[in-house]
Amino acid sequence: MSSLELGPLHRAAGTVRLPGSKSISNRVLLLAALAQGATDVRGLLDADDTRVMREALGKLGARMRAKQADLFLGNAGTAFRPLTAVLALSGGEYRLSGVPRMHERPIGDLVDALRAMGARIDYLGREGFPPLAIHPGHIAAGQTVKVRGDVSSQYLSALLMALPLAGGGAIEVEGDLISKPYVEITLNLMQRFGVEVARTGWSRFRVPGNSYASPGTVLVEGDASAASYFLAAGSIGGGPVRVEGVGRGSIQGDVRFCEVLEKMGAKVAMGDDWIEASGRAPLRAFDLDLNHIPDAAMTAAVLALFADGPCTLRNIASWRVKETDRIAAMAKELGKLGAGVEAGADFLKVSPRKLKPGVAVDTYDDHRMAMSLSLAAFGGVALRINDPDCVAKTFPEYFTAFAGIAQ
Repeated sequence: MSSLELGPLHRAAGTVRLPGSKSISNRVLLLAALAQGATDVRGLLDADDTRVMREALGKLGARMRAKQADLFLGNAGTAFRPLTAVLALSGGEYRLSGVPRMHERPIGDLVDALRAMGARIDYLGREGFPPLAIHPGHIAAGQTVKVRGDVSSQYLSALLMALPLAGGGAIEVEGDLISKPYVEITLNLMQRFGVEVARTGWSRFRVPGNSYASPGTVLVEGDASAASYFLAAGSIGGGPVRVEGVGRGSIQGDVRFCEVLEKMGAKVAMGDDWIEASGRAPLRAFDLDLNHIPDAAMTAAVLALFADGPCTLRNIASWRVKETDRIAAMAKELGKLGAGVEAGADFLKVSPRKLKPGVAVDTYDDHRMAMSLSLAAFGGVALRINDPDCVAKTFPEYFTAFAGIAQ
C-alpha cells in the first residue's frame, strides 16, 4: 500500500479550481441518458464514481434501451441507488454489484419501496444489501409509494428520478428525512430536464408522468464538498485560499460549510463562482447539528483539532453507512493523532490536544477520510497518509491541488 508524507505545514494561500461535483455529475449523467434529445454536459467530474456510471450507461445504450446487463458499480452510491430504481421500473434482467464495501451498505429500504410498486428484485447475498438481481415486474402507473428517509436520502432521490418511467406517482417519506440538500439537488436537476416535482414539505412528493427532455447544455458546478478542505486550510493557515467553480448561486448544500467556518471565527467571502477563506488557529469551538452537510462535516471534525475547546458534531448517523463507518474511522484516526475523542451512534466529540508527530493515518479506502485528515499537517507535525490514491473516487488530483496552496 502506498503512503504520502505530509507536513509540517505552516501556511495556506492560493487559488484552486475545483473538479465537478460528484452528486451533480452522476445525476446529470443518468437524467441525460433517460431524456429525449442530446445533452451537452460541461464540467463533468472525471473520477472513479462517474466512470462507473458512464460505463454502466454505455452498457445500457442510448435511452437505456438494453434490457439485459451485468453492471459493476464500484463503491458509488450515487450510481448504485438510482440505477437500482430506474432499472427496476424499466423492465429487464439486470445484475448490479460493487466492491465489498458496497455490499455492506444497506439498500433494503429502497428495495422494499420498489417491491411494493410491483418490482421484482432478489438479493444475491445478504438480505437488505447488494448485490442485486432485477427482473421484469408489473408496475402500475400513478402509485403512491412509501420510503424511509432516516438512513440515506439517496433512496428518495432514486425513487424521484425513476418515477417518471412508471407514469409518475407520489412518494411519502417515513421518519425524518436526512441530508435534505442532496434531495434539493435532485429536484433542481429533474426540473432542468423537464420534470417538475410538487412537494408538501419534506414528507410527500408528487412526480408527474411526463418524459425527461434534454435542456441542451448542462454546466456541472465545482464540488462544494471538495471545496471544504481548501477553505478549512485557509481558515487555519492564514489564507486567503480561494476556490473557483462554486459560489453563492450553488445548488449544493455543502456551501453551508462556510457557516461552520464563520462560527469558528474564520473570515469568509463569496462571489457568484468563488469562495475565499482566511484565518488562524486556534479557532472557536463548536457544538453543531451537521445533518444537512454530512460530507463537509468530516472536514469540521478535523478542524476540531485546531479549536480552543471541545467540539461536538451531532446528528451524523448517516456517516455509519458511507464508504466506511466514518464515525468509527474518524474517532480512531483523530485519537491516533492525540485528540480526545468520544463517539456515539450519531455524534462525535473531539477535544483538541497537542498533536503527536509522525503518525500514520489510515484512510479505509474512503476518499473523504484521506482528504479531510490531510489538514492535520497544519498542526505543526508531519504525518503519513496511507493509501492516498483512494481520493481517485472523486478527486484524483487532490494532493497536487493541496500542495499548490500549502507551504
